[in-house]
Amino acid sequence: MDVTVFSTRGYDREFLGIANSAAGTPHVLHFIEAVLSEQTVALANGATAICVFVNDCLDRAVLASLREQGTRLVALRSAGFNHVDLEAAEALGIAIARVPSYSPEAIAEHTIALILSLNRKLHRAYVRVREGNFALDGLLGFDLGKRTVGIVGTGKIGATVTRILSGFGCRILAFDPLPDVDLIASGVEYVTFPELLQQADIISIHCPLTPQTHHLIDGRALQSIRPGAMLINTSRGAVVDTKAVIEGLKSGKIGSLGLDVYEEEGDLFFRDLSDEMLQDDVFARLLTFPNVLITGHQAFFTREALSAIAETTIRNISTFEATGQAKYQIGTELLA
Repeated sequence: MDVTVFSTRGYDREFLGIANSAAGTPHVLHFIEAVLSEQTVALANGATAICVFVNDCLDRAVLASLREQGTRLVALRSAGFNHVDLEAAEALGIAIARVPSYSPEAIAEHTIALILSLNRKLHRAYVRVREGNFALDGLLGFDLGKRTVGIVGTGKIGATVTRILSGFGCRILAFDPLPDVDLIASGVEYVTFPELLQQADIISIHCPLTPQTHHLIDGRALQSIRPGAMLINTSRGAVVDTKAVIEGLKSGKIGSLGLDVYEEEGDLFFRDLSDEMLQDDVFARLLTFPNVLITGHQAFFTREALSAIAETTIRNISTFEATGQAKYQIGTELLA
């Protein structure tokens, strides 16, 4: 199939190229760096399929333009699909396929890295030592194994985080509409969302972005958390109300914050803006706090994860070409 791949970087070309070469009948991949939007949709140039990432726009207008150009398949290089108008896609007859799972270990291990770095102030210690400052004042941490951690969402990633933290000896609380019986058997305690907020020393978010989870962590939720709690988000940016979190940091309600995602990241992440002035005042304000650690949607970025994403993406395209149905095709039933 003729496939236009949006939002590509060198690593996308490398891993998709390897997976495509290994396919029985390789596809023709056209790599472009531009993010998909109404302004760039013409770059699809009549491709039967397009391949997109998390910050590409797939609203009704973009999908309609794609359909007019002859596109019949959108292959997502992600598990999340909150950036896709599934109802419009179904009405237009465009198939949407995703990568339902790639490497839960990649996200989970990055989550643990954020927790440990914030606790032991590694991001601050690194800068100090490079400047010749070896004082320990302000770097005091705590024993992780003596803390209570609340996991919001216990799918594959959340479950992996709980298993790692159990190895530290943490008490694990969890909130999920569908409790995992294996986690319960291992000692994880499922509680209500308010109970989790009230009891957890560390709160880690691992739920998808849906209308129900949009700004799940807002001003009201932050009123319930323990003073000085650590908040970690490696799921989707808009699960957290950033302005409310800033107020929580200013008041001391939030003791430390670790983010790998940001609700307005589309204008920032995956690009080198080091020679430009940041135009996002909210994000710039976050960067002023010494107890905030932000990475640029990096949690997925392991060799194993990129290989799995590429292989599943090519498999989706190949099965669609052969049968008219992608291997991991999704529809409006997931909106229920």
